[in-house]
Amino acid sequence: MNIAFIVEKFPALTETFILNQVVGLIELGHNVDIYALHQDDTNKVHSDVIKYDLLTHTHYMVQMPKNYVFRVLQVIWLIIINFKKAPLAVMRSLNFFKYGKSAISLRLFYSILPFLDSQSYDIIHCQFGMYGIVGMRLRELGAIRGKLITCFRGYDISWYVKEFGDDIYNELFSKGDLFLANCDFFRQRAIKLGCEERKIIVHGSGIDCDRFAFKPRYLSCDRQIRIVTVGRLIEKKGIEYSIHAVAEILNNYPNIEYNIIGEGYLKEYFQQIINEFCVEEKIHLLGWKNQQEIIEVLDNSHIFIAPSVTAKDGNQDAPVNTLKEAMAMGLPVIGTYHGGIPELVEDGISGFLVPERDASAIANKILYLIEHPEIWLSMGKAGSSYVEKHYNMHQLNHELVEIYQQVSV
Repeated sequence: MNIAFIVEKFPALTETFILNQVVGLIELGHNVDIYALHQDDTNKVHSDVIKYDLLTHTHYMVQMPKNYVFRVLQVIWLIIINFKKAPLAVMRSLNFFKYGKSAISLRLFYSILPFLDSQSYDIIHCQFGMYGIVGMRLRELGAIRGKLITCFRGYDISWYVKEFGDDIYNELFSKGDLFLANCDFFRQRAIKLGCEERKIIVHGSGIDCDRFAFKPRYLSCDRQIRIVTVGRLIEKKGIEYSIHAVAEILNNYPNIEYNIIGEGYLKEYFQQIINEFCVEEKIHLLGWKNQQEIIEVLDNSHIFIAPSVTAKDGNQDAPVNTLKEAMAMGLPVIGTYHGGIPELVEDGISGFLVPERDASAIANKILYLIEHPEIWLSMGKAGSSYVEKHYNMHQLNHELVEIYQQVSV
């Protein structure tokens, strides 16, 4: 099959779930082209980007000059050299009467340029709802052809809807061929917004379980207990509350070490909290790490915390991939009753769930795990088994191909 992915940026280090699908489809013998609105930092890329030479299959949107006069002059030249490739798409993109500001600003014209040399695709797979709208418009213009599938993943069905209104996806729901949601929580949200039940199914984000090998967790000889969180340092990850929780119990349990992996705009604020509690020697902001470095930290840890919260702007999480990775490696986990996390963590079986923004509840569960290390192994086994059964990317990629085949019939 010929498949086009439409994404915000590529390669994106924080979106390995997209990379996993691209690589999986290629390994299953399918052709994949990637269309990205923006180019991410290519100096830091996942090894699979190089291994599969993905940048040669990636096409980027042409950036518009900010100056409108320069933009018009450039468009005149671009029309001259591109008109023969797709005359109807070019003309439709300039239809001011139908598309208003999008056409007047010439944004629509610029959006079609990467597609003028493209072939017809069996599937146009748009990652995140707002890029489903982009794919819908491109198909309507005649710049790209194929069945349109849009995947909702989190902020697109939470923050984006709150920002632009409950009717933002109405046209997409009507014109799209199929919709995916990475958890039932967001599937139900889409249905409530107007998506037909028969047109949306749950298809989870997979991880490579072979890379995240299970390891039994026991209390180490030095009695040191290493806790870890992996996630962007942004509001919805809720890391402020896990910092407070660990700081709260350090006086009674000084053998705790808490490592936080990730970057984000709240880094200085978190460091300030750590400094105020005078726990710099116990709570560490490790910054960005590549996948192998993350695996090494997880391998040497005992407990994983994913304290996600609903951000003030409405942003919410699906079942968090870093949480899946920790569970696959056998760590007992602490998560929150938030978004899709309860679909991943079985409370009392593979870990514990606590209310959002409740540092004391997190502290209580940490204390319970510290005082009952005998349950680490059973929780770790339960979590690893659940992830292997429901989130193995190889299995999910086979399912994705079956979904494509059903839609393309």
